[in-house]
Amino acid sequence: MLDVVVVGAGPNGLTAAVELARRGFSVALFEARDTVGGGARTEELTLPGFRHDPCSAAHPLAVNSPAFRALPLERYGLRWLHSELAMAHPFPDGSAAVLSRSVSETAASFGPRDAGAYRRLVEPFLPRWDTLVRDFMSLPLTALPRDPVTLARFGLAGLPPSTWLTRRFRDEPAKTLFAGLVAHVMAPLGGFATSAVGLVFALAAHARGWPVARGGSQALSDALAGYLTDLGGAIHTDYEVKRLDDLPPARAYVFDTSPTALARIAGLGRFYERYKYGPGVFKIDYALDGPVPWTAPEARAATTVQIGADSAEIGAALRAASREGRPPTRPFMITVQPGVVDPTRAPAGKQVFWAYAHVPNGWTGDLTEVMERQLERFAPDFRDRVLARAVAGPAEIAARNANYVGGDIGSGAASGLQLLLRPRLSLSPYSTPHPAVFICSSATPPGPGVHGMSGHNAAKAVWRRLRQEP
Repeated sequence: MLDVVVVGAGPNGLTAAVELARRGFSVALFEARDTVGGGARTEELTLPGFRHDPCSAAHPLAVNSPAFRALPLERYGLRWLHSELAMAHPFPDGSAAVLSRSVSETAASFGPRDAGAYRRLVEPFLPRWDTLVRDFMSLPLTALPRDPVTLARFGLAGLPPSTWLTRRFRDEPAKTLFAGLVAHVMAPLGGFATSAVGLVFALAAHARGWPVARGGSQALSDALAGYLTDLGGAIHTDYEVKRLDDLPPARAYVFDTSPTALARIAGLGRFYERYKYGPGVFKIDYALDGPVPWTAPEARAATTVQIGADSAEIGAALRAASREGRPPTRPFMITVQPGVVDPTRAPAGKQVFWAYAHVPNGWTGDLTEVMERQLERFAPDFRDRVLARAVAGPAEIAARNANYVGGDIGSGAASGLQLLLRPRLSLSPYSTPHPAVFICSSATPPGPGVHGMSGHNAAKAVWRRLRQEP
């Protein structure tokens, strides 16, 4: 009998498997697709030689993750590449705000009226960042906080809605960039704890940047898989699990799946029926005949570029997708251009580029024209550079990754208490009514993003349970 079976080979499933194998447990991992990775994969979606990331591409949370930083992933081929600017947010007039490793450079891009306010906001946390991020990403607490005072101070700043926090700023550059940071988790700007979301992304950039993985996000997944194999773990791909009986006998089963899929497979009935899924995304991967023709020079120097004219436009786009049940007319978009630092992603002189916008969960329309019209406000004649497109709406997103129900790449709405207390209100969010079954996906704390901490935290819950057995 195996000690642990893990279902789902996304970053959290891989991390959970690695953590348990490191502690000497026998581990086997089962993945429905033909390769590991989940939301961290790389494929030729458009033309031969153009290597795209179907989901995640830039990795501020991964490079800062306490789980990943404790693993020897560089020995297995992972290499982080950093652009001159971590992120840029251009405006229609050709100017831009930026997120840089330098707090001073970032603050200066907001203008003299807001530079001081921004420095006062982030600088107190930076000296204690590594301890803070470990404590924050272990909530609900899987261990006693290392720095409870800093964590409490962060809570005071982060628990209010981001609309409260941005009152510190007087001008649009700072307000707009921060609104865009919050929008990465597809949460309405006025939601509970959305200030914490923006702060985490900003602090992550100042601490270690927003890199891309050389060769694509698959490099991170392959590094985790390589390490797991060397630890003695077994990986089985092309193996769809429909019920627990499809799996070999084990002392514990860990699911990197959506809560609804887990309930169906493990026979948990309606245990997760109140779990809510959030907006979907409409994503376009491009093969380009050269760089994106951004008007703002700062956008040409950043791997990640946020698109939204001002904070009001971003707020309206989020409300449309999450509350009004319609696609935005001027969408907020997150875009990534890895070719700024990684020439391996496309043939010489060419580029890969992706952009996504938020749409209602399960939306079936086509947002291509609307998105490209929005892009050309900031990059005139963008469409002249397009060689090929791979378009994916919510249905296609969900088909690529079953965890993304209705196209929700966050595996659950990041709104209200569910932003922090997921998948249910519980002091043991990784446990289920079945004593041998656990969940470790992005539906558990600390939530969405490629950081592996949900898998890391769930692995702690599993090995504690196994240690108690006779």
